[in-house]
Amino acid sequence: MAPQPLNLLQGLLNDALAETPPGRSIWVALSGGLDSCLLLALAAQVCEQAGRHLRAIHINHGLQAAAQTFEAHCRDMCERLNVPLTVVNVAVDAQGEGIEGAARNARYEAFFATIPAGDTLWLAQHQDDQAETFLLAALRGSGLRGLAGMPYQREAHSISLVRPWLTVRRAELEAAAELLELRWCEDPTNQDIRFDRNRLRHRLLPAMRERWPAAETALANSAAHASEADVVLSEYLAAELTELFTGEGQVDARALRQRSRPRQRLLVRTFCQQQGLPTPPQKRLESLLDQLTAKADAEVCVEWPGAQARLWRQRLYLLQPLEPLPPWEASWDGQTPLETPIGPLGWQVASFQPHSQVLRATWRQGGEVIQLPKRGRRDLKRLLQEADMPPWERERLVVIMQNEACIGVICPPAQLLWQAESVFFTRMTSPA
Repeated sequence: MAPQPLNLLQGLLNDALAETPPGRSIWVALSGGLDSCLLLALAAQVCEQAGRHLRAIHINHGLQAAAQTFEAHCRDMCERLNVPLTVVNVAVDAQGEGIEGAARNARYEAFFATIPAGDTLWLAQHQDDQAETFLLAALRGSGLRGLAGMPYQREAHSISLVRPWLTVRRAELEAAAELLELRWCEDPTNQDIRFDRNRLRHRLLPAMRERWPAAETALANSAAHASEADVVLSEYLAAELTELFTGEGQVDARALRQRSRPRQRLLVRTFCQQQGLPTPPQKRLESLLDQLTAKADAEVCVEWPGAQARLWRQRLYLLQPLEPLPPWEASWDGQTPLETPIGPLGWQVASFQPHSQVLRATWRQGGEVIQLPKRGRRDLKRLLQEADMPPWERERLVVIMQNEACIGVICPPAQLLWQAESVFFTRMTSPA
């Protein structure tokens, strides 16, 4: 019979494997350290027994002299276990977020860019890691979602990330590694207490453990409780948001204003998460909520890294930051696919004689007038007001001019807003 630590760890891997759809590969994030090397060694056993395909991925951050040693060890281990290995070299830009956060972001970006959609990535984080994550979040003043720590499983960028050993103490991993006579690389930076996580690991947690021997377990349990509460709260907030929606990417600002301030904060954060946007820092969030009382005709914009919120006509919009439009104008034959600075035009003029006159495509400048079928000459500004189009979207429209006459208004790449009489636009078909 296998020793107890191995039974426990293999059992957890078998449970994780049973939750993975057949026909998809399992990947192990292999750093070269004890935790990930043990995960790969035992994953190779359970996947072979179950007839499942296993791969490994190593991210070389290139941050220290030992990086090549880690990579060489990973290559050697995968060769011995007959596990295909993918090595990805990344550049870490620590500007603005610290080396630990930057390395983590670069690592996950490499995972998402490399692992095929539908596959599963196993990560070797354990209970002690979860306890450290909880403490770091608490020390940074994080809310419920931050205190929830790392989830056992989550879907991101079409792959599944799973941490099979999140309930296991690192001491149990060390015992299993000793039983297997496992070889791994020791990261010299793990002893550097200038890094926040290392300071917690080597200074704070040992002191806590002297007074509370099960400190890591207690902290990890608190993270689990926070995670459960966050899931339930998110369900309630998502249901409430559906009552506030006034259209895609927008909610009723007046109805939001009637909620209590704590509820407003939670609803805006949930709205951001639903839109796949980063949540605003506290000061930016408070500034945004202060603007909910702005006049209906005011145009408010509050920005933070990776997102912006706009208030207009008592509606709150969340969107990715809009890049300033460069000067642009293009001659066009009405038929050839036309690229704009914000994407393909997506339309062509079916009834236009390409040799008779060249068209001109440009941003909306203001003052354009279009002759609409059965509606006569209409001012484009008035049409946009009637269509209730937000001002920032009006600036990003392409107008098609024939001499001085506007014959079409397009919102790239998909929407034809108006076309002049005697002109017929058709959607551009992709080449076979």
